[in-house]
Amino acid sequence: MKLVVGFAGLALFGLIAASVWATSHISIVPAIESLLTQPAAGTNPWFVATLIDTYFAFLWFWLWVAYKERSLVSKLVWLVLILGLGNMAMAAYVLIQVWTLPRAARIEDLLLRRP
Repeated sequence: MKLVVGFAGLALFGLIAASVWATSHISIVPAIESLLTQPAAGTNPWFVATLIDTYFAFLWFWLWVAYKERSLVSKLVWLVLILGLGNMAMAAYVLIQVWTLPRAARIEDLLLRRP
């Protein structure tokens, strides 16, 4: 379980640091505007393929979240967070799940829905 917490923490803080660094160079809004106004940047086949791949990965992760969460509202909130924040939301979800487990929990307790 320590490995899961370590990786999720590293992912969360690493992504936050990368986002802060990137924002210090160019804000997200002008970056998106630039991408939309420069057709060559958005039509690069590898950019498009990577974006599609990323969002399918987000949806695969969200399927696990939807399995674990009981309320429709919670499922939808996590869907919006995962699609909007990506791996930052995913790492936060894993950390929240681990923090709510009992001390003697096994990996199955993390992965499977609680009764």
